[in-house]
Amino acid sequence: MKITSIHEMGVTVKQNLKTILHNNLFLMKHCFKVEPRFFLFNIFDGIRHELVVFLEFTIAFKFVLECVEFGRPFKDAVIFLLVLSLVAIAGAAASGYYWHKARVKAMAGVTLEFKKILYKKALEIDLDCYDNPEFYNDYILAVAEADKQVERTFELTRNLAMGFSSLTLAGGFFLVEDPLSVVFVVAAFFATYYASKALNKLNFKIRIAKNPLERKLGYVNRVFYLNDYAKEIRLNPKAGNEILGDFNNVNDKILAIDKQYAPKRFGFEFIKNYLCNGFIMDVLYIIYLVFSAAVLRRISFSSVAVMHGTSSRMKNRMGFIAEAWPFAQETSMYVEKIRNFLDIETKIVSTKNHVIPASPCTIELRNVSFAYQKDDYVLRNINMKINPSSKIAIVGYNGAGKTTLIKLIMRLYDPCEGEILLNGLSIKEYDVDDYRRKIGAIFQDFKIFAATVKENVLLDQTDLADDKLINHAVEASGFANQLSTLPNGVDTNLTTEFEEDGVNLSGGEAQKLAIARLFYKDAALIILDEPSSALDPIAEYHLNSSMINVSANKSVIFISHRLSTTRIADMIYMMENGEIIENGSHGELLERDGKYATMWKIQAGQYVS
Repeated sequence: MKITSIHEMGVTVKQNLKTILHNNLFLMKHCFKVEPRFFLFNIFDGIRHELVVFLEFTIAFKFVLECVEFGRPFKDAVIFLLVLSLVAIAGAAASGYYWHKARVKAMAGVTLEFKKILYKKALEIDLDCYDNPEFYNDYILAVAEADKQVERTFELTRNLAMGFSSLTLAGGFFLVEDPLSVVFVVAAFFATYYASKALNKLNFKIRIAKNPLERKLGYVNRVFYLNDYAKEIRLNPKAGNEILGDFNNVNDKILAIDKQYAPKRFGFEFIKNYLCNGFIMDVLYIIYLVFSAAVLRRISFSSVAVMHGTSSRMKNRMGFIAEAWPFAQETSMYVEKIRNFLDIETKIVSTKNHVIPASPCTIELRNVSFAYQKDDYVLRNINMKINPSSKIAIVGYNGAGKTTLIKLIMRLYDPCEGEILLNGLSIKEYDVDDYRRKIGAIFQDFKIFAATVKENVLLDQTDLADDKLINHAVEASGFANQLSTLPNGVDTNLTTEFEEDGVNLSGGEAQKLAIARLFYKDAALIILDEPSSALDPIAEYHLNSSMINVSANKSVIFISHRLSTTRIADMIYMMENGEIIENGSHGELLERDGKYATMWKIQAGQYVS
């Protein structure tokens, strides 16, 4: 079996016949499942179109010309043309319905459902996929190509229906009129096939080579229109110029790719569109027809005109068939990327699905080590115990591994070595979603969504909301004063991303709103990664007091550079270079006069009062 392979610029694609068929059938099945009536109508309309064209431009044209050439009654031609005009009107109405209503509606529906599948998969895959740049390339390509490949699938099925219908109708006509004409059509068919195959492979190669560069262009686009970057760029205009320079460099690289492949692309286009079609059918075949009529007297001059017109249309439709396989190959290459994305296996899975106890739980880490890359450990031999309702603080300088540690506790990653236990059982034995629902977390890089205040607090369906709990959460987080100034209260739209009257919160206000999510969520374990980084000291004091009051029966893990937070902790773990170097209460660690005490003394002046 012949293998199709592409290898350049780090891109390797190998596809055999089975793969190409499976990938195209994969999309066809999806299209049929979502829009079965249109999928069949798409094929039927292709057949209908070719039947009408054949009747109009072959049968009718031949009939009229022969009436003139052989002196048949004029009324026969008139009656025939009137009947045919009714068929043409019906065909035009069907075509209008197809292009302007049925196709538009079906394409939107199929694409919507297909993108839902991609987005749902993006929600399911493990967090470590997002640490891999190749994942972004494949994911962005999959989403970007979803619309186009769905459209190509409908185009392929319709073109095949049209091609085989034309082949059947016109082929039968040629066999009756002049069987030798079929030789020219077949020659044009195979020439077009091989040229199209080479051209489509080249187009795919170019698209894959451009993909990471186009992702960079997308990044530059975000930098210049998102509010997140606006202040930094205006404060540092040279940074904007540097980004523009990167934008120009990326465009130059894309242009270089186009220039590199332009000669090949031109060559294949010329061979496909002129040599394979124009020269064979418009030069050689016309010479043959004229010679057959004028010299050999094998066919009439009416037949010359009709056969040339029919051959041109048949040549075009044979082109559909000739290009179908290369077209399917190119589609398959993109669908392979989409299927690779959809086939990503989730590693964070449950094994036995034990029920999580309703009572307070103990979490224990035993000899836990973790590496993002093989043998490059960021955590080593971590041992920690979080008793029910205890308050734990994890401190250390940047890069100590604190955030990675809490991601393991939340089971966003699994340890490379050791285990994490919940009430003595590995957390792998509990349902992943149930386990995570018991945890409320605010990260230092939290996000405010382009949604209402209520939706940002809930991060869930608003029709299930408890307004009293929302108000309580907002009050506890310290956001109540800001909320009272908003025009529509909890229904106020945040950010100006989509709403002109949207409200942009300050850093401290946004952090308070994010913290309100924790107070609303009934979580057994609360994790705060730098919860007060954007708050002033007074707001920080109120946050800590609220957190202690609200979480009296909950376990809390604080990660903070402000050691004022650690004083309320039952146990403090000091981390350095991925290891726990000290642990104990605030007083105990000060008495030891180790690295925690040194850090405290550096910051102590801020807290003496």
